[in-house]
Amino acid sequence: MAVRKLKESWWVDFRFNYARYRKRSPDNSRAGALAFEATLRQKLARGERIDRSSDPAQQEQAFEQFAWEWFEQYVVANNKFSEQYAKQKILAVSLIPFFGKMALSAIGTYRIEQYKAQQVAKGMLNKTINNRLTVLSKCLRCAHEWRGTEMPTIKLLRCLPPKTDYLTPAECELLLSHASGQLREMVLLALRTGMRQGEIRGLQWSSIDWQNRSVSVRHSQYDRKRMLVSPKNNRERHIPLDADVYEVLFRRKRASGYVFTNPNRNNEPFTSHRAEEDLGIICKEGQIRRITWHVLRHTFATQLTLRGVPVTVVKELLGHSSITTTMRYSHVAPCALRSAIEMLNPKNAQIEDFGQPVGNPWRQLVATEIR
Repeated sequence: MAVRKLKESWWVDFRFNYARYRKRSPDNSRAGALAFEATLRQKLARGERIDRSSDPAQQEQAFEQFAWEWFEQYVVANNKFSEQYAKQKILAVSLIPFFGKMALSAIGTYRIEQYKAQQVAKGMLNKTINNRLTVLSKCLRCAHEWRGTEMPTIKLLRCLPPKTDYLTPAECELLLSHASGQLREMVLLALRTGMRQGEIRGLQWSSIDWQNRSVSVRHSQYDRKRMLVSPKNNRERHIPLDADVYEVLFRRKRASGYVFTNPNRNNEPFTSHRAEEDLGIICKEGQIRRITWHVLRHTFATQLTLRGVPVTVVKELLGHSSITTTMRYSHVAPCALRSAIEMLNPKNAQIEDFGQPVGNPWRQLVATEIR
């Protein structure tokens, strides 16, 4: 018998004739789930369909009622506070005003295309619309699993790849020259480790391995709840510290507590607003365009890519869940592309046959371009 308890609810999960069936038991107990599974198997053996709910009232439930039920039972249990807030806002501001009064069974592909057209007419960016469609998709998928409603096809809009802004090495030095104290240390840490702003503000002394000269990214500071949460993608990662970062942090080494605290606010952790404000001040003093902390993360990844670091290594250092996200930095290394083209030129040929030459001309050409 394939029954299991997930998030305080009992589910049946089994295969019949090579098809998988996964449903929540109406009787929230192990015995009830076993009986429910037996009933489903009997219906399938008689050739009856079980993909729809046996209770028509559940399928006629309004989207608004189900959406908030989904939020309380699924989103709160499975998502971080920041993700909960984002989904709650999308539901309240966009999805419920459009789909709220519709029955779950009435939300099909046509209605979703109407919603997309409405959002485009309002001037919403394709990326924003896609974010909202992603929330809608997850909500309707849970309705399919919990209520047996049909799962409509949801096609995302095409989006241009985001532009990646980053600083040159000279701009990095200029920025650091106008920063001092803990702010300079935070900027240096961002440039040399690629840590996110929340990860830097939430960094604990206990997360620094002085012996191995590395930092473990375990937390991120969440302003709304004034608490530490797990980093993005819930992934802990370990980043080596270079000599400069290690030295400035070792000078004021502590056993525990936050690494960076605001002396003007009783040594409480920096808030996101204060960190952005302070960064804007040193940008103005250094006559650098106004940037955000995420640009420093982009700078870290870009400089690694320009120096020929494999994209898989960059991915691990940044903590990306997908290599696709990291590939946005691949275009910033024109020297590598130019080297590839130059290798086709007979003037630059190292050999006259297809044998493997001594050494690696690719690395030599890349190194020449970087110099």
